[in-house]
Amino acid sequence: MAVTSIKPAHMPEALPGFEDINRYWDTSHGHYSAKILPGQYYVSQNDELIATVLGSCISVCAYDRVAGIGGMNHFMLPLYTDSHKAAWGQTVISAETRYGNFAMEHMINDIIKHGGVKSRLEIKVIGGGRVMEKMTDVGLRNISFIYDYIANERLKLVSEDVGDKYPRKVLFHVKTGKVKVRKLRKVNNSTLLQRDEEYISKLNSSELDGSVDLF
Repeated sequence: MAVTSIKPAHMPEALPGFEDINRYWDTSHGHYSAKILPGQYYVSQNDELIATVLGSCISVCAYDRVAGIGGMNHFMLPLYTDSHKAAWGQTVISAETRYGNFAMEHMINDIIKHGGVKSRLEIKVIGGGRVMEKMTDVGLRNISFIYDYIANERLKLVSEDVGDKYPRKVLFHVKTGKVKVRKLRKVNNSTLLQRDEEYISKLNSSELDGSVDLF
């Protein structure tokens, strides 16, 4: 990811439906960047980054090198069912995409809608760390789900960085398809872990809205 010294005069236009995603100029990397939170995903054809921080969550980067389009999601739990839908009573994007099955379907469908081809997608999987002792199975369930999903959908997995016990910061460069992952081995306070635990608790009790910034 080459760093440019001059900030472009205008932020590149987001694809329809992604206007509300938080985007900003990343001075350290010299690109505009879209920051996604749990339950969000972002698809782009621009020369920009997609960024997030993961605990036990999973992010999947999908990239069509020919069409020059890619996306990244961030989900907390594997499967979304009708019982979850009844409990949430919210919009599809704010509720369903917190779960892996819908997060993947929505993202891939949007990539295809804007010129991508499913058979060409290069898939990279990150996350699923065991960041809290009392939630030992969450990351593993997410990892197991995404491997099954990739196999069942006949997607091409090209790289992965999953498991272990560390949170991760992820940067996906849409123009090149490259992903940079930094493991946060030193956490000076418990904020990240507390927020991950709080998210799970609120997710199960249907109290979380779409504006919570966990990281």
